[in-house]
Amino acid sequence: MKIAARPYTQIMPGLLYLVATPIGNLEDITYRAVRALQEADLIACEDTRQTRKLLDHYGIDKPAISYHDHNEAGRSEELAARLRAGAVVALVCDAGTPLVSDPGYRLVRAAIESGVPVQPVPGASAVLAALAASGLPTDAFHFGGFLPPKPGQRAKALEALAGEEATLVFYEAPHRILEALETIEQTLGRRPVVVARELTKIHEEFLRGTAAEIRAQLAPRDSVKGEITLLIGKAAAPPPDETPAREAVEALMRAGTPRMDAIKQVARRRGLSKREVYDQLLAARE
Repeated sequence: MKIAARPYTQIMPGLLYLVATPIGNLEDITYRAVRALQEADLIACEDTRQTRKLLDHYGIDKPAISYHDHNEAGRSEELAARLRAGAVVALVCDAGTPLVSDPGYRLVRAAIESGVPVQPVPGASAVLAALAASGLPTDAFHFGGFLPPKPGQRAKALEALAGEEATLVFYEAPHRILEALETIEQTLGRRPVVVARELTKIHEEFLRGTAAEIRAQLAPRDSVKGEITLLIGKAAAPPPDETPAREAVEALMRAGTPRMDAIKQVARRRGLSKREVYDQLLAARE
């Protein structure tokens, strides 16, 4: 598909585009993303072979250069020099939005420090796609990238997030998903869990249940394949404190908390103002 450049629009020299690409279905790309790739002098990508499939699909004949974890430091300096010289560079990753668990931070910092404009071109994101369709609360979420591969480190990372009142979202490798689910069961118990696999692709799949229930569904399979986004329901809010305000304040004061600080803590825990707690104390005295 060819998209003509916008009329009477002059391309700004020295520009870094951050272009989101499809996470599976090649149709999940914006008109603006295609235009940015057409306008670029150079396309920096994780795997040139993977990106070439996308470019060929949309008839984009632009040079591509590798930019990945192993050459990011040196390549960032090279690309920054080209940006300073007036080149338009489009940064993409293999799938989704650049810099989200993918390289690119060094290049963005170098561009900003060089005074080169950085323009995000939004689009597909596995994190948001999985979250939206998960059925878990979306009012707050914590994205943690990839979970640590070692069991001990993975358990420690999950334990540190046990109190988060937000949906937890991670990427996980298919060959580690059974181990990850076992660790979730051991550290977080029977929280709701969703495994989103192969998003937007032919074999897209959502598995919902507890970690143990999903593990039981996956374990009999010969192997688990595909890109996986792992979501964990947020910690339940603590039950409301029914202790009379006077008793709660006095307990804190006996523990050494100054009276006004004790009133502030009780108010914060109960979602009240200091004035409301103070009024309750006065009412209790009367």
